[in-house]
Amino acid sequence: MLSEGDLKLLDALQTDPRASWAAVGTALGIGAVTAARRWESLAARGQAWLTAYPGGELLAKMALAFVEVDCAPGEALRLARELARDPHVPTVDYLAGHCDLHLHVIAPTLRELSDYVQQRLSPRPGVVRIRTSLSPRMFTEGSRWRIRAISPVEREALAGRPARSAAPVRFSDLDRALIVALGEDVRASAASLALRLGAGATTVRRRMEILLAHGAIRLRCEIARPLSPAPVTAMLWLRVPPDKLETTARSISMLPEIRMCAALTSKANLLAVAWLGSHHDADALEARLAAKLPWLEIANRAVSLRTVKLMGHLVEGDGRSVGVVPMNFWSPVRPLDGISPA
Repeated sequence: MLSEGDLKLLDALQTDPRASWAAVGTALGIGAVTAARRWESLAARGQAWLTAYPGGELLAKMALAFVEVDCAPGEALRLARELARDPHVPTVDYLAGHCDLHLHVIAPTLRELSDYVQQRLSPRPGVVRIRTSLSPRMFTEGSRWRIRAISPVEREALAGRPARSAAPVRFSDLDRALIVALGEDVRASAASLALRLGAGATTVRRRMEILLAHGAIRLRCEIARPLSPAPVTAMLWLRVPPDKLETTARSISMLPEIRMCAALTSKANLLAVAWLGSHHDADALEARLAAKLPWLEIANRAVSLRTVKLMGHLVEGDGRSVGVVPMNFWSPVRPLDGISPA
C-alpha cells in the first residue's frame, strides 16, 4: 500500500494536476523538491499517472458509445489488449457479467462511430456479438473522483483553476492537438507544448486557459487500482422513468463512490460506475440506491475483473500503467487491415 504522504500527494494532484510543485508542497507542508521527487517515483513505477482528454461542449460535439462485446472462449484478454491500442477506445474492461468486454468508444461523428463498430470491431477474429449503446449525456466522470486524503483547507489551497466560463468559444485544430499532447504529458510547460505544436507559447497558454475555463479539457490523476482505497469497479445498468432521469442521475452522481454516470440509448437508460473497497460492497450500494430512489430498476450488473486500459493508459494485471495511447478521437476511422468489413 502507498504511504499516507503518497495518498495526500495524489489527492492534491487530483485537485489540480498542473499545480506547481511549490503550491503542492505548501498545501501539504512539504518542500517542492520533495513533492516532485515523490511524484516522479510513483510515476516511474506506474503506480500513478496523469491524463487529459476532451470534456464539456467539446465532448458533446462528438459521438460517445458504450460497446459490450461477447468473445469466443479464451479470446477475451487477447482481444482486450488488441482493442486497447486503438485511439478511439479510451477504456477497456474485462467483466464478470453479461458480456466479456466493455468498451468506451469515441469518434467525431455518428457515421464514424458506426464505421468503427462495423469496420474495425466486428471483423476481428474472436468477436462473437456486439451491443452498442450511445450516450447522449455524461452527468459525471472520473475527473471528479477523489482519494479523500487531504483536508478541505488543503484542497482549498490548491483550487486554483480558472473559473468556469459560459461565453461561447470556437474550437480549432490547435485546441484538438493541444488536448492530445496534454494527454501524453499533462504537466508539460507551455513552452514545450508550443515547440511540439508549432505555435507561440503565449498562444498555447491562452488557449489552455480558455479550454480549462470551458471544461473542454478534463484533467485527472489516477492511481493503480490495487493501491487505491477503492480497488473494485462495479457497473450498474439502470432503468429510470424518463421524467426522473435528470434528478436520478444527479442524485447518483453525488455519491462519493460513483466514478461515472451517463445516459444511455437502450432498455437501460442510465449507466453508473462505482469504485468500491470490495466486490461485497456492491450489494450495499444497490440497497442504498433502492432506498433512496425507489423508482429505479437495476436492469443489469457487472464487476470488472481487470481494467486493460483506462482513459488512454495501458494497464497491467497488477494495476500499473505501462504506456499511453494518444487519445486522438479526431483521427480517421479506417477498416481493419487485411480483413473485409462485416
